[in-house]
Amino acid sequence: MVLEIRQADQSDRDAVARLLDVAFRDDPVSGWVFPDPEHRAAVHGKFLGVFVDVALEEGRIDCAVDGSAAALWLRVPAGDPDAEAVEDEVPARMRAAADPDNERCELVGRLTGAVHPTTEEHEYLLMIAVAPGRQGEGLGTELMRPVLERCDREGVPAYLEASSARSKVLYERLGWEVTGEPVRLPDGPLMWPMWRKPRG
Repeated sequence: MVLEIRQADQSDRDAVARLLDVAFRDDPVSGWVFPDPEHRAAVHGKFLGVFVDVALEEGRIDCAVDGSAAALWLRVPAGDPDAEAVEDEVPARMRAAADPDNERCELVGRLTGAVHPTTEEHEYLLMIAVAPGRQGEGLGTELMRPVLERCDREGVPAYLEASSARSKVLYERLGWEVTGEPVRLPDGPLMWPMWRKPRG
């Protein structure tokens, strides 16, 4: 399969946020952050829209030309205090944008941020989404392929947090390995920090 990919810009912001919303609406972490399904439907897109804004401001968004998939990437320099400061402010932005009274909006970002490696430059896969009707077709793998190939050429590792056991298995097939202990959301699901060494 050859997936046509283009880089998103500000005009794609709302479409990418909608895609993330529908793709992650039933994700275990989203269900933990917003336990009530009706409330989740109302605010989940605003919550994930902050990720879109951060990727447009600080990184890049690759998307399928047909709108079926999108990957949000940040290039994180080694030991960059400015990058750490940006990551530190994102959880508060998410809570303020989506659901100010819900501390879980902020807590999930604080817990994952605490384990994010900072000693080595890497590509951070902030999120990847495939439209629900298209999942299982290999679109996510094709969408990641150009960045991972570039990582391999340049000798740059990649990092992500898997939010479900199913996605963890997919990432393992692509060379990521669980690094350290899973992030344990209080009375909630696990998230797996994963690191991918460049392949020679």
